[in-house]
Order: sequence, then structure tokens, then C-alpha cells
Amino acid sequence: MNILFATSEVYPFAKTGGLADVSAALPAALSRLGHNTCVIMPAYQKALRSGQDIRPLDVNFAIPIWNKTVYGSLLESRLPGTDVPLYLVAQEQYFDRDGLYNHKNTDFSDNCERFVFLSRAVLESIRLLNLNIDILHTNDWQTGLVPAYLEVMYRRSEGYKNITSIHTIHNLAYQGAFWHWDMALTGLGWENFTPEGMEFYGKLNLLKTALMFADGITTVSPTYASEIQTSDFGCALDGVLRHRHDDLQGILNGIDTELWNPRIDKWIPAKYDETNVFEQKPLCKAALQREFGLPERAESPVIGVVGRLAQQKGVDLIAEVIPYWVEDHDVQWVVLGTGDLWLEQRLQALAELYPNNVAVRLEFCDHSSHLIEAGSDMFAMPSRYEPCGLNQLYSLAYGTLPIVRQTGGLADTITHPTPDTLADGTANGFSFRDADLGGLNWAIDQAIRCYTTDCPTWQQLILNGMAQDFSWQHSAQQYIDFYDKIRNNGE
Repeated sequence: MNILFATSEVYPFAKTGGLADVSAALPAALSRLGHNTCVIMPAYQKALRSGQDIRPLDVNFAIPIWNKTVYGSLLESRLPGTDVPLYLVAQEQYFDRDGLYNHKNTDFSDNCERFVFLSRAVLESIRLLNLNIDILHTNDWQTGLVPAYLEVMYRRSEGYKNITSIHTIHNLAYQGAFWHWDMALTGLGWENFTPEGMEFYGKLNLLKTALMFADGITTVSPTYASEIQTSDFGCALDGVLRHRHDDLQGILNGIDTELWNPRIDKWIPAKYDETNVFEQKPLCKAALQREFGLPERAESPVIGVVGRLAQQKGVDLIAEVIPYWVEDHDVQWVVLGTGDLWLEQRLQALAELYPNNVAVRLEFCDHSSHLIEAGSDMFAMPSRYEPCGLNQLYSLAYGTLPIVRQTGGLADTITHPTPDTLADGTANGFSFRDADLGGLNWAIDQAIRCYTTDCPTWQQLILNGMAQDFSWQHSAQQYIDFYDKIRNNGE
């Protein structure tokens, strides 16, 4: 099968979140299963400065954008450690900027125009590179126009007639909604600006466009696929998703075991696996405490937090519970990430108030994130919603017990200890139902009690988690099965 994976970010070329990790790992996993896979993304300033080997191609194109023609070209690289081609769409006016989608938390005003150009460039690249594509796999709102262009403009052209389009929702809350006059930028007729097409409450909605035009739709966990068909989690698109129910499937993300593996991780001071985790992991904990300026107290539980500092992630709840667990239980907290300014300020204030128990770094850093996963005893992810989540999977691999809310991919991957789940070996972390302070406090209390008073159960939970296989191989095969299903009209 020949697969073109169109995305707005790919690790390590450019990254703002989990989409970049998936865009690197899934195409590589599909390639390892024997399929011809290639990837296309924008040639951001960050990508060109990433240190990767990127070469120009003698491929140029001209894209009509409303009343002008915009010129661009293609560059070529490879996904690191693979033979998978990566094509980068170069256009300085749109992509040579300090930021992928925004600068200093302000979205670029021409984001619609930028990703109109990218979407047209994806379709043009198929022709210009003579790609014989079976599956065109697009992702999130930034490539949401691609399925519409395929159906409306390209479907009857040679080389496009047999392409099956698949669109993956990584986070339904981000939809790419723009004012209606931006419809003129797309070059698609106004007859497509209807509730049955691209219009959404008077706006042009690029994610909805993909949901209406793609042949098949996936999202990143089975539970999230169910949740987004309800009014509570559907972000007003639940009706569209219920309409497309037969063409929608949730497939759990995997993790890149070449990058996230305590046996070979270059970022951690002591390598380990299930056979020596209880001897080696404490060395990583001590290194984490030193690195973040916390007292080296082996007996103090360390809870890690890595990711976007936002209410969606429940970081406001974390900020609320920290004083209780610091003052009364000597728990240490290590936080890494960036996000909402008021949450950054709140966490920084806690670090200043409790310097021996709270350490905060407002950045993203590979070394620090790997050290937190290896050195923490627990990892907090009290998300209000979570399409899949990757950090709870990293935590399981590193013997760090997740504390999560039961939603989306967190519900699919983390099992709370009960007599039954302990007996059958599925318990691997701590979870709670209600997205409030009481729920999070209860789950932390369960974890701390187990850590301090029940060492055999604690160690069993660690070994249960480390024994699970969340590599991309299984998930990639599910994608292949879904591609085949949609290509065969659901049969």
C-alpha cells in the first residue's frame, strides 16, 4: 500500500504537541510493516534549523490563492533512523516565521491562507512527484481542506481517481474556524459553504470540512471516539460525528520505543528494565532531585508533571492540591511545560513558596522530560478530556505510576487497583472519575498510601505497567485494517 501522511508538524523537525510524535512514529511503523510511506509538512523556520539533513528538490509549484498566485517549492529529508521520505513545503512568506501557528500566544492572522496553501501543495505534490498514492492520510484542522480539494478539484484527474482519504482527529477542540469570507481563499465554490459541507455556524471550519469530505475518520483512542459523539465532548460537532459513525474508528496511539525506553534512553543516568528497576530507578530519582534543585530524599514521593499547562490538562487542579501535599505529606513536585500565563505564574509562585518541594521549569526540554519520567515515582495527568495522551504511556514504560482522570485514552490505558485488577495483573496506576479537586485528591491519597505502606502492591503495579506493550506495531496494523475497510467501502 502507498501512503502519503500529510501533517503540520513532525518530530524532530517541528513540534508543539503530540501530533508531531505521532507524525514521526506512525509512518515509520507503517513502513516497517512493509508499506511505502512518505510524509509531507511545512518547511517552517524551526524545521530548517532543526539540524536535520534537508535538501532542495527541483520541484516548484504555483498555487492560486484568491486573486493572486503564490509560488513554492519542495525540500526533501528522511524521518530519522528510517528510509521514509519527508517532503517539506517551502514558502517563506507563510512558513519562515518564529512559530508554527502563533507568536507569543497570538495566532497568526493569516493562518487560514497559510494552510490553504499547504493543503493545495499536498495535492500538487502527488502529481509533481509522480506519487502513486492509495491512502492520503491527513491530520487535524491544518490539513482539513485536503479531502475537500481531492473530491472537488482533483478526483477526476489522472493519478487521483483511486485515492482513499483518511482524516485523524487528534484534538476536536482545535477546529480551524475562520470568518466566512476566507472561503474565497480556498478557491472552492460557495456551493460548498453549507451546513452539509464547510460551513459551521456562519464560519469556515476546516476540521468540519475534513469530517464531511474524508472517506474515513479516525481518532486517537477508542473511548475518545465514543466521547466525541456526545454533546459533552463533541465541541458542537457531535452531530456530524454521529452522522459519520460507520466511518469513524478510535485507534490508540503508540509510543516510539526507540526514543522512550529506559533500557536505552540516552537522557537518563541509569538504564533499567523489569529485572533491575527497583535498584536503578532510585538513581534516576536522585538525579532528578539534583537537577531540579530539590533535596535528595529517597523517602519523599516525587510526582512529575510534563505537558501543556492548561485547564484542559487539569493543571489548575494540580496547582490547588500542591500546598496540601507539600505541607502535610512532604511530597515533591516537578513540573515541566508551558501554557496559560496565569497557570505559569501560579506554579512559579508555588515553587518560590515551597523551594524544597516544588520545582517548575517553563520550557519543553527532551532531557528534562525523560529524566522526569524516569525519576518520578508518580505522574499526574488529571485531564478534563484527553484524546489519547502519551505521557501516561511513557510513565508506564519507565515504571512511574500514572494518576489520571478516567477520560479518553487515559481510561483506555490506566487501570485502578482493585482486588480483581490486582489478581488479573491489569492494575497499573490510579484513576478517578470526577474532574474536580476531590477526585484528584482522592487518587493522590490512594497512590501515596500505596507507596508508603504497601511496597509489594506498589512494585506489582510498576511491573504490570512495564510489561505492557504500547509500541506502534499493534496500532499501525489497526490503521492498515481500517484503510482496507474504507477502501473496500466498509466491507
